Amino acid sequence: MAAAGTLALGACTPAAENPQDAFFNTLKEHCGNAYAGEVTIGDEEADAEWIDSDIIIEVRECDDNRIRIPLHVGDDHSRTWIISRTDMELELKHDHRLEDGSHDPLTMYGGSTFTPGTATSQSFPADEYSKQLFSELGYSASIDNTWWVEFPDADTLRYRLVRDDREFQVDIDLSETVEAPQAPWGWEDNYRYE
Repeated sequence: MAAAGTLALGACTPAAENPQDAFFNTLKEHCGNAYAGEVTIGDEEADAEWIDSDIIIEVRECDDNRIRIPLHVGDDHSRTWIISRTDMELELKHDHRLEDGSHDPLTMYGGSTFTPGTATSQSFPADEYSKQLFSELGYSASIDNTWWVEFPDADTLRYRLVRDDREFQVDIDLSETVEAPQAPWGWEDNYRYE
């Protein structure tokens, strides 16, 4: 009889949350907030603009399957991270805009997860579109890029770019909100698109 009771209780226990859903939902909890960050790993010369500038992210637009996160580096409001989920994977894209709101030639690159990852860490190896774009625009070293988005602790969001000859990392302080900068370039006129 005790075994039957244990079995019944087990049947009522909810299944463990998919790690990608858990990751996405944790990120979504920050929707509407802006946070400051800083470069914690980088090249003093190649990453000088980032190192010398105020870095702010804004978890600006969220729905059940897509989160848009503008990334402001000083007065440069050209970048937005887009994290989307499908039934099979998470996808990270980098939307780059020119100041007039039009697409930068180097835009919408990124990749999709190959593994479930964990509730606190997801990796996005460069996809075929990105590899072709990098090659066409003369950024062939970037075809081996893998981007990581992680929560190393409850108060930090980490964005990393890794390849054989390059490592770049920004840590975002989630413990305190900051005032959001202006809207990212192109947001008002033509940002929303499928």
